Amino acid sequence: MEIVNIEARTYEAMISCFEAFAEKVEVTLGRHGDIRLKKWLDNQDVCQMLDITKRTLQSYRDKGLLPFCRIQHKIFYKLEDVEKLLELSSHPRKALMP
Repeated sequence: MEIVNIEARTYEAMISCFEAFAEKVEVTLGRHGDIRLKKWLDNQDVCQMLDITKRTLQSYRDKGLLPFCRIQHKIFYKLEDVEKLLELSSHPRKALMP
């Protein structure tokens, strides 16, 4: 392990630059958050949300019932797509007989 010593003034300047960068990132994300950064869910999130098993979720993917995105070996789903599946799957409530 290598230890590097720097002056306090240099350290403070680095921290200041980093904080300015972090602020710019937050402003940029806030500006484009509605357009680009939608809520994405993974398998576990969707299984919990729909109260289904991973195998059932895979079946939904295979049948084309639920769109998904694969990044390397991990699968993600848009929150809107899961909500749409829930809406399409819901059955109207039957009226109770008096």
